[in-house]
Amino acid sequence: MTTSITTFLTYDTQAEEAAKLYTWLLDGKITDTMRQGPDGPVFSVTFELLGQTYFAMNGGPSFTFSSGFSLMVQVDSQAEIDRLWGKLTEDGGKPVQCGWLVDKFGLSWQIVPRQLKGLLSDKDRAKSGRAMQAMMGMKKLDLAKLQAAFDGA
Repeated sequence: MTTSITTFLTYDTQAEEAAKLYTWLLDGKITDTMRQGPDGPVFSVTFELLGQTYFAMNGGPSFTFSSGFSLMVQVDSQAEIDRLWGKLTEDGGKPVQCGWLVDKFGLSWQIVPRQLKGLLSDKDRAKSGRAMQAMMGMKKLDLAKLQAAFDGA
């Protein structure tokens, strides 16, 4: 089957800047850059993050992102949460809640520990409820605090 799905992101004028940041943060690569004419400004950038293809286009100021769309990155450690969170919220990015943030380009992200699903879906409702309550009070997720809440500590 040759059908595929590519995430298409439309920016005002920052498609290349965003692609460079995202590929640097998530060990990705830019695979194509199209310009408006041979020496013109960038029109679009195709890039890959963790095996997924993204297409970013400069579409002008009428294109904005909403919080109804986000990219979720599942990570293995607090250090990786801290690293991604720090870079994605600097220079105008904003923390939201429960591991969500909006980067300086207006794109929403969820930076979550891979362990979160197990903490929130445990059959022991008291444990999972404590973890959920702890998460609801956080912006950047703190894995140790989530685990402590789950454990009842």
